Amino acid sequence: MLCQFTVKNFKSIRDEITLDMQAAAITEHEDRVIKDKDNQVFLPVSVLYGPNGGGKSNILEALQTLSSKVLRPLYAAENVQDPTLLWKNLVIEPYAFSLDTQEKPTEFELFFRTAVAEYRYILVIKRTSVIYEKLDRIKLLTGRKSALFERSEKEIALKGSLSKLKISDGLSETLPLLSYLGITYRKNEVIGDVFHWFERKLRFLNYGNPIQEVQTAFSDSEEIKRLVLLMIQEMDLDIVNFRIRKKENNHIEVFTTHRVEDQETELNLAEESSGTQKLFALLPFIARSLLNGTTLVIDELDAKLHPLLLRYLIMLFSDMEINRQNAQLIFTSHDLSTMSSEIFRRDEIWFVAKGKDQNSKLYSLVEFKNNKGESIRKDAKFDKQYLEGKYGADPYLKKIIDWGNVNAE
Repeated sequence: MLCQFTVKNFKSIRDEITLDMQAAAITEHEDRVIKDKDNQVFLPVSVLYGPNGGGKSNILEALQTLSSKVLRPLYAAENVQDPTLLWKNLVIEPYAFSLDTQEKPTEFELFFRTAVAEYRYILVIKRTSVIYEKLDRIKLLTGRKSALFERSEKEIALKGSLSKLKISDGLSETLPLLSYLGITYRKNEVIGDVFHWFERKLRFLNYGNPIQEVQTAFSDSEEIKRLVLLMIQEMDLDIVNFRIRKKENNHIEVFTTHRVEDQETELNLAEESSGTQKLFALLPFIARSLLNGTTLVIDELDAKLHPLLLRYLIMLFSDMEINRQNAQLIFTSHDLSTMSSEIFRRDEIWFVAKGKDQNSKLYSLVEFKNNKGESIRKDAKFDKQYLEGKYGADPYLKKIIDWGNVNAE
């Protein structure tokens, strides 16, 4: 699972910000947290709110950029075509509104857990060149800490269980050492464990083309198809079944079966509403995440979804009786109907907003203090207070246009 992600000097993010998936010590929805084998407690859900252009998407993009930077060289070496990685431009863009930051590197730090260990990975990049890189590990069973490697511009040091591995002379400055190790020593126990997490436990979903997303989402897994059908039927959408027809070039067509007054009618998914198309693009990823315990990252999850369906999807992850594999959902949203103490813990709600210098800031509701220095009550009306501007990330209008003058011209 993802424990914590920190980024600095990336697009609208000038200063260091941290998205923390570790559960705070608060007394609300204590049954809606992930308890790992060493009794550490983590969040199954985090949502990012804020105005358009505030930087919400940039935070998720920073995480995807780090993942792509690590995996793309590996996939290129293995000739694997992953559309979620191939689209990503890997020239890192620093904070644009300062000449000083444009000459400084971008910094990433990621804490993540596998079945056996917690890893800390640091990657510092200036445009395309790696400036610094480090990987550490803590074994969950024993709590033993160990450094695995450290790389600077001048030297590379392999440590601990990686100390006997060999690095070729002239390692490219654009290639992360972690990627090189994945290409060269994939069968190493530690390297294999790390790359299993990056490849199988962290997934990104973007809604540029719902029909295309469906083609990449469905697999030959009958278990995923069965769970998707169960979720659709539970949503009461009058869809009683669906089938998949394989075409050339690994493309597929999806057909939905509707039952109205005991009569069944089949439609091509392309004939369905954009909301239904989005559901079919989304649900296979949700099902796969719940079955395999992955961290699923989605920008604008609420777009084209009814608020009740959005609430249903969130609760799939928050309900530990359903989410038995410790899956996580991280998403951005504008939907205020779900900004409620009934749905979220305070540490699951995050706000993103820009200051006067266009620098995006990230903060959690649980750490927010009002003008009196008081924390937000757990039973507060979060949506109402957000719209009143009490959390500092409201979608306000700075200037109201005089439409009378505009229309008179």
